[in-house]
Amino acid sequence: METLIDKGQGCLEDANFRLSRETAILANLSVIIPVGPNEHSWIQLLECLQELPAEAEIVLVGTSEPPRSFEHEVLAASLACDVRWVATSVGRARQLNAGAAVTSRSYLWFLHADSLFDPSIVSSLADSLHNDPRALHYFRLKFNTEGMAGMTLNTLGVSFRSRVLSLPFGDQGFCLSREVFDQLGRFDESVAFGEDHLLVWAAHRQRIRLQEVDAALVTSSRTYLARGWLRNTAHNLWRTWIQAFPQWIKYLRS
Repeated sequence: METLIDKGQGCLEDANFRLSRETAILANLSVIIPVGPNEHSWIQLLECLQELPAEAEIVLVGTSEPPRSFEHEVLAASLACDVRWVATSVGRARQLNAGAAVTSRSYLWFLHADSLFDPSIVSSLADSLHNDPRALHYFRLKFNTEGMAGMTLNTLGVSFRSRVLSLPFGDQGFCLSREVFDQLGRFDESVAFGEDHLLVWAAHRQRIRLQEVDAALVTSSRTYLARGWLRNTAHNLWRTWIQAFPQWIKYLRS
């Protein structure tokens, strides 16, 4: 009986220690969400962040002043942490950098506004940050229209690109320390697209490890629905290639 009690006590202590460690890491987390003009998907995303502790912070970076409903939507999400809206000029890289600049926590989690996930995944992120605090962390990716023709191939393609080629993209929820973010030179504001792609190549050149978090984000398939699966997939592959090839040459020379 004493042995069973001792084991139970040990398990409880381990669970409490893990919870304390997780809370301490998440308390040092800033979530940065760029919001495009007339975009409203961030409202649903806020509800996914309910597990963040009061010490964490969320910054939405828009290209104009917040909508009139902003305070109402924040209250409706029942978040324990502070939520702010800041405005900057148009451009995802510029918005991401502006968000990082006004935050004060040690870890930066960059999320696309149309991301969705189970609130419990923040625990998986905390574990990943604890195991490798200097890595660039990213999540598995799923699309919200898995049944749409071709989207299963896209899901497999994302897995191959991120796991085999070590080229995750920003819709996979990059998270890294502020120190490493500054070391990588932040997001390149001079490019019209692929600022997330270029950050990953900077990580490769500086031998920063890429680490997949054991959880998945769900992202919107709206561009595939709007442009058509074949056209949008071909467009993305072409843009990735023309940007990746010179970066690969730089990597070989680094």
